[in-house]
Formats: sequence, C-alpha cells, structure tokens
Amino acid sequence: MKKKLLFYLFSILFIAFSIIFSYCLISFAAYPKLITTILDAFENIKGYLIAIATPVAAVAIASGFLMQKFSFGDEERIRNGKKLIRTSIVSYAFILALDLIISLIQNLIG
Repeated sequence: MKKKLLFYLFSILFIAFSIIFSYCLISFAAYPKLITTILDAFENIKGYLIAIATPVAAVAIASGFLMQKFSFGDEERIRNGKKLIRTSIVSYAFILALDLIISLIQNLIG
C-alpha cells in the first residue's frame, strides 16, 4: 500500500514539475540567441543545398538518358543509365524534402 502511494506521489510530482518547467521555457525563453542562430543556419544550409542540387540533378538525369540512348544495345550501359536516373531522382526528392525535416527540427526545438 505504501509503495503504491509513494509511486503515485512521485508520479504526480514528476508530471507537475515537467509541466511547470515546460511553461517557463515557453514564456521566458522562447527563442534564445543560440537557437535563433541554429535555425538561421539550417535555413542557409537548405538554400545552399537546393541551389547546388538542382543543376547537379539535372546533369545526372540528362547523363542517364544519354547513357541509355547511346548504349547501342549494351545491357550494362542501359542498366547503369536507369540506375543513375533513379538514384538522382531519389536524391533530389530527399533534398527537396529537407524543408519538411527542417520544419520538424524547428518544431522540436522551439
């Protein structure tokens, strides 16, 4: 009986302290300078990655199509061209999905 009572008491205290401290962080330290700097850095990195990845993906997809076109029946080159196209599209889609990942990180931090 006493163990159960102590367990419930500590559980209630833990929940109460976690609620109190979470509200303090939200109201008094919403976005400290370090967090704002990190969030700005994520935005800059995202912009640079998209700016670099767009022409690289276009060149990779074009190379894959040209590799398939000028394979002259060579199955190895056709397979490599398809693989190059597929991997470049998946990689570019992941880079475009970085916006979702960064917004998730921002929601977890802020």
